Amino acid sequence: MKRNAPLLGVTAVVVLVLATAVVRWSAQHLLLVTALLTAAAAVVVAVLRSRVRARQRELETRTARLRHIGPFLAMTPKAFEHALADLCRRDGCTKVRVVGGAGDLAADVLATTPTGQRILIQAKRYGPRTFVGSNDVQVVNGTYRDVHHCDLAAVVTTSSFTKAAAAFCAQVGIRAVDQRALALWADGRGRPPWA
Repeated sequence: MKRNAPLLGVTAVVVLVLATAVVRWSAQHLLLVTALLTAAAAVVVAVLRSRVRARQRELETRTARLRHIGPFLAMTPKAFEHALADLCRRDGCTKVRVVGGAGDLAADVLATTPTGQRILIQAKRYGPRTFVGSNDVQVVNGTYRDVHHCDLAAVVTTSSFTKAAAAFCAQVGIRAVDQRALALWADGRGRPPWA
């Protein structure tokens, strides 16, 4: 340690001299330094805005394909979850996450609505002859508040709900979004599930 003391002392002096020179030069050329910092900040802002615009265009392109029910029917269940997440983002939701999969406890998409409420969306990408039943919506009712800490829940399907499932949704306040309501939401004429 004692052998390194002179080297450390010289290094400290060199750093101090360089720092003093930089500060002195910056003070003498304050206008130039300010101009360089302003230019750098403008470049950073332009790059960030460009990235935001590119992400927005990409989202608009993806959601423009969803104007009719047909594309939803051709999707895999996972692609359907991502499409619903895109619609949530398009309509102002934040903190949108696709969480569906094995053990998802009835949550495929979680998001925060434009009014600040947390919503759980259960996606049911079914064919036209398969209906969402009571058991499906009862599972959502059992988990959306206590497990996922959400204020709202919606079950969105490419098909329809059985009468019992629709009645249960109405009774407990779960939003039941069938094929028709999904198509209207997707093309911008219908309300999103949280509205």
